[in-house]
Amino acid sequence: MSAADPARLSLNTATIREKWGLAQAIEGCARHGIRGIAPWRDQLAAMGVKEAVRAIKAKGLTVTGLCRGGFFTAQDWQDDNRRAIEEAHALGAQCLVLVVGGLIPGSKDLPGSRERVKEGIAAILPEARKAGVPLAIEPLHPMQAADRACVNTLEQALDICDALGEGIGVAVDVYHVWWDPKLEGQIARAGHKRILAYHICDWLVPTRDLLNDRGMMGDGVVDLPKIRGMVERAGYAGFHEVEIFSQLDWWQRDPDEVLSICKDRHARMT
Repeated sequence: MSAADPARLSLNTATIREKWGLAQAIEGCARHGIRGIAPWRDQLAAMGVKEAVRAIKAKGLTVTGLCRGGFFTAQDWQDDNRRAIEEAHALGAQCLVLVVGGLIPGSKDLPGSRERVKEGIAAILPEARKAGVPLAIEPLHPMQAADRACVNTLEQALDICDALGEGIGVAVDVYHVWWDPKLEGQIARAGHKRILAYHICDWLVPTRDLLNDRGMMGDGVVDLPKIRGMVERAGYAGFHEVEIFSQLDWWQRDPDEVLSICKDRHARMT
């Protein structure tokens, strides 16, 4: 298939979070000609929402997502999610990414935990709609079902979307969904209206840490061009957001080097 469009590249700031704050990431994206950025809320808080909005607008960047809301199975999640919606609105973010939370504390009831997640999203959805902030459920790999996300497939996420209606969709993160035998069909089911974000990296073999050892595109086993073909056939024409958690490798490197390699690998390997 044709090469990835460089104008669609976005930086999720998790990729360089150990060495750069949000202000540096904004400057770095502008310097490298990367047109999209997806901040994390702790970095946003450190910089200040108003200053971040000013800097992002000054550099002409698109906020492809805000990470993250969610954790609906925990206690006292409501206020934090309302703040997340307000922040996403202020940034003009294309979506607020939801990491939905794992098992209800003290419970082993996985279906019940998923139902709790659906109820939580339903509770904040009217506020998100009013603010014009689409909510993007991000299914995480089953290894994180207990502690971070009990929604683990696009099928499960889209079932929630079907139940709740407008204003909600999915974030397709290849690290979490590449293994799914139903992936192609569920991406097609999502369609262009419900694919709100597309996150790229790679799955390393061996993986030294299941949370913080993601690979740069082309260094692992994920067929990235094939998955891009799936999302594009579904009508997705948005950004390709590089999100790499890499305690042992990429977080240790000069972020300018990381961004240069991201651009090269995005062009050649995705």
